[in-house]
Amino acid sequence: MGCITNNPAARRYYRRLIVTLLLYAVTLAVSIVVFVHFRPTGPLAYALAILPAIPVIGILAVFGLYLAEEKDEFQRFIGVQAMLWGIGGQLAVTTVWGFLESFVHVPHLNPINNFAIFWAFVGVSIPVLLARYK
Repeated sequence: MGCITNNPAARRYYRRLIVTLLLYAVTLAVSIVVFVHFRPTGPLAYALAILPAIPVIGILAVFGLYLAEEKDEFQRFIGVQAMLWGIGGQLAVTTVWGFLESFVHVPHLNPINNFAIFWAFVGVSIPVLLARYK
């Protein structure tokens, strides 16, 4: 899944990813500004709190579209394997941290960090998987 510019599926993936990340930045900024300056309550507060999560979920859809559109079976295989490593790594970290919270009283791991932990494992696993199959 390297930076293959002559691959149409990869080009679409990167274009969609950039748009989704920009939407995330805008929605997060809007939510923060509105909460800091106007202190909304009720349904508006819930909607603004959820707003930045929509592009975050969209990132998963963008990756799913890439996997569906990618013609190269090896690239799809690497993408799926990386997602599995991401899920496994994220589950391992949050499970261990949960036990640490329960018994040793380490600081609480905010669930909002789960997505970043997942993608960190995905990002680390891709070059490892590619090197494994060279």
